[in-house]
Amino acid sequence: MSKSHIELTINGKKVEALVEPRTLLIHFLREEQNITGPHIGCDTGHCGACTVEMDDMSVKSCMTFAVQADGANITTIEGMANPDGTLTALQEGFREMHGLQCGFCTPGMITRAHRLLLENPDPNEDEIRNGIAGNLCRCTGYVNIVRAIQYAAEKMKESPVQEAAE
Repeated sequence: MSKSHIELTINGKKVEALVEPRTLLIHFLREEQNITGPHIGCDTGHCGACTVEMDDMSVKSCMTFAVQADGANITTIEGMANPDGTLTALQEGFREMHGLQCGFCTPGMITRAHRLLLENPDPNEDEIRNGIAGNLCRCTGYVNIVRAIQYAAEKMKESPVQEAAE
């Protein structure tokens, strides 16, 4: 099978590669770029463990071909920390509010919640639940995940940082 040339930016780093047209973005990230934060959960787009940002939109990388990302700006959980390596308000919220248990859904959940807070910096509980509806957690019951996102929203209002400015 012939390969296609793609150029994209992943977590701020320019990347060029040759990929088979059928290569899924999740496999390109994990197997060819060694970016293992996005998880392969269901391979059908239902669970959201593979969620990444592509050009300021949440996408499920198990349902996106790498060639569709040509020219795109991709951000994974690895690109979510503050530039100095400290936790963002959202990451801190997940830690402080116990928004994770096994951690399998966490990278996709944080990536989706990040986009949610950029689109709606002051969401109520229903808006949060609706905003993360495409990301499944099999452990927590979502109560602490919602609290973590509320924590982050409050913290970002108190002290706006890069997350709020994007």
